[in-house]
Amino acid sequence: MSRIGKRTIAVPKGVTITLDGQTVSVKGPKGERSWTVAEEIEVSQNDEGINLGLRVDTQRGRAMWGLSRTLVDNMVVGVTTGFEKSLDLVGVGYRAAMKGNALSLQLGFSHDVDIQPPAGVTFAVPKQTEIKISGADKQAVGQIAAVIRKLRPPEPYKGKGVRYTGEKVRRKEGKKK
Repeated sequence: MSRIGKRTIAVPKGVTITLDGQTVSVKGPKGERSWTVAEEIEVSQNDEGINLGLRVDTQRGRAMWGLSRTLVDNMVVGVTTGFEKSLDLVGVGYRAAMKGNALSLQLGFSHDVDIQPPAGVTFAVPKQTEIKISGADKQAVGQIAAVIRKLRPPEPYKGKGVRYTGEKVRRKEGKKK
């Protein structure tokens, strides 16, 4: 039995949820998101919020139950408060700047790396060595953060590279004479 799936999703004020068959649409102050729930899951709305239940008790149905509840809850959180990831640039000469709404990175290559934000995602550069990525879609925010980090992942000897804020990089000992 899914412990996550049976919890009710609270709907905050200012958020409207529309159920159209298996499609759940969430509209709030930060945007609009929609997702089609699997056929094995039954979606119902009441005064307390949104409930998801099993229509068919199969292995796939049980697997999709908790996933569906989490994805619908992420849509509600995304349109109310949004999601944010922050990255740090560590290294001499590593810096970020904004070119219009695109992000321009200097990461030790012979050229600058320009990254266009996907739809619904915005970049901010409070300091030259700090990048903030925000948006209503948790998957899109995490994906673009992973793409940026993959350009120059932190290396274990000096710790240079792009890392998530608060990420611990395991350092290796260098050569001995």
